[in-house]
Amino acid sequence: MKGRIGIIGIIRAMGWKGNVRSSKMKVWIIRGTTMVLLWTCLVQLTALGDTWGPSVLKGWPSSSTQDAHLLDVEFLPAAPVRVVPNKRVYQNNGYLMVSCNGGLNQMRAAICDMVAIARFLNVTLIVPELDKTSFWADPSEFEDIFDVNHFITSLRDEVRILKQLPPRLKKRAELGIVHTMPPISWSDISYYHNQILPLIKKYKIVHLNRTDARLANNGQPLELQKLRCRVNFNALRFTPQIEYLGRRIVQRLRQNGPFLVLHLRYEMDMLAFSGCTQGCNPDEVEELTRMRYAYPWWKEKIINSELKRKDGLCPLTPEETALTLRALDIDRDIQIYVAAGEIYGGQRRMADLAAAFPKLVRKETLLGADDLQIFQNHSSQMAALDYLVSLESDIFVPTYDGNMAKVVEGHRRYLGFKKTISLDRKLLVELIDDYTSGSLSWDEFSHAVKNAHSARMGSPKKRVVISDRPKEEDYFYANPEECLQPLETKPVSIL
Repeated sequence: MKGRIGIIGIIRAMGWKGNVRSSKMKVWIIRGTTMVLLWTCLVQLTALGDTWGPSVLKGWPSSSTQDAHLLDVEFLPAAPVRVVPNKRVYQNNGYLMVSCNGGLNQMRAAICDMVAIARFLNVTLIVPELDKTSFWADPSEFEDIFDVNHFITSLRDEVRILKQLPPRLKKRAELGIVHTMPPISWSDISYYHNQILPLIKKYKIVHLNRTDARLANNGQPLELQKLRCRVNFNALRFTPQIEYLGRRIVQRLRQNGPFLVLHLRYEMDMLAFSGCTQGCNPDEVEELTRMRYAYPWWKEKIINSELKRKDGLCPLTPEETALTLRALDIDRDIQIYVAAGEIYGGQRRMADLAAAFPKLVRKETLLGADDLQIFQNHSSQMAALDYLVSLESDIFVPTYDGNMAKVVEGHRRYLGFKKTISLDRKLLVELIDDYTSGSLSWDEFSHAVKNAHSARMGSPKKRVVISDRPKEEDYFYANPEECLQPLETKPVSIL
């Protein structure tokens, strides 16, 4: 107020009233004064921002004070400072489009492979398309699961990645004027350099329509292997929404002590396509068989369930899993987070496991229905939550060595060789059968199980290489040894 009176006094004192030139000066002074006042207000509001808190000025997520607090927990690493690397400048040889196939973790590994291939071919990668036609029929796009902007910017010093083709080429792609092909499985980078790169130079765009296991595990340049790791462990960050809910689950588990994540691969689709029906009644066996025959793309129709089980090719049943965890002396009171979809057979099949380990929980019991509503019918986004919780667990136990089991195992190795129990299913079913038939006492059974798994706890080891049978050798993403810090080998104990 004093400032305003002072200005008016000055105006009057200088005798500007009635003068045209003076009128213009008045307007100029008033405008200047207004700007100063507005700027002062802005500074004051900014200072008040810290008092008002995150819900006003700091953005989502902050649905409540408690939820905002959940993001700042001791056991979770602080969000890294976002540093944008310098852009790599190179002569672009063309554009690579890829359509990933399979579930979340199969696609995750494929994305890492495709980034590495694009980098070594000096081409531009278009953000990968995710599988929407598989059994799960998940309509999620890349940006629904992964932080697409972080993916692009964090790798800009290695490879150029675009969300879509440039307009002229996009029109060509929409008209189908694109060379589409599946690359050969388990290929060396030399295959892509000698066979795929000439096609990219010729057609400008090449679309790879299958991406599962298309790059060899071994024998690749060290720089390529390390880039695969960089994509997997740094560039493929989940969306803030998924990261936030994953942290909430872990925080609620940590409040009650240590926890084990059990990747219990015993959903209907797993049993139908594997043909593993141990413990199922005749009606269930028939239902699973009908489902297998209903999908023409699944080539194996006639399956001997018992033979596959004895060969260690079936997931452990919930009942077999309960016996195994007990034999390993897993604490009965430990929390067990079941990372899985709907277990086939429901409570009937889960009864033994629940009796042996009463603190069984799932994401559906730790989060409210409103939290998970947006993930309904989006299996890959649900799997992403399980992935995050699996990384943070004290122990990770998969009952089948599928893609999630392998990729999580490798990620846990990268995080410091966190305990992952890789079950020897072939030996286990033999020991379980001997125990249930009375051939082994409980003590004999437990001793044999513990002895067999003492060196299968996620400790450092070399990948097994079988050059002429890549499907049978150790998977790169389960043990990316080129990217791991060596640790002193110590005896492994079980909680």
